[in-house]
Amino acid sequence: MSEMLRQDMQCEGLLGCFHDPKEMDKAVFRLLNETDQPLTVDEVAEEIDRERSTAYRSVQRLMQAGLVLKEQVNYDQGGNYHVHRPWDAEEITQETQRMPNDWCAKMGQLIGEFGEKYADEPGPSVPVEG
Repeated sequence: MSEMLRQDMQCEGLLGCFHDPKEMDKAVFRLLNETDQPLTVDEVAEEIDRERSTAYRSVQRLMQAGLVLKEQVNYDQGGNYHVHRPWDAEEITQETQRMPNDWCAKMGQLIGEFGEKYADEPGPSVPVEG
């Protein structure tokens, strides 16, 4: 953790700290943020010049991380398809701010439990020279 705090980070690096996206995921996230309209997985695959299955897995990882939203579009004559767009940047920002706060609270609790567990236990005996 101390090494991470010493690094010079960019805003995309922040996503890496919390969500650990693969390079492909970063490319898909950038693509979805740069387009005016939500995209289908087929459109994502075409834009990133990869197989549909690769684009699908990347979009799924981004959805699981809470960075991308899937929306259903219905045809007038019946049937539907799905498009993907990034979550609102403000929502991502708020969630990302909550994550370290939750982590710090959990670590504080664990540190307290550690202190309670080991505070009463005797430390290693040190031989006394005589």
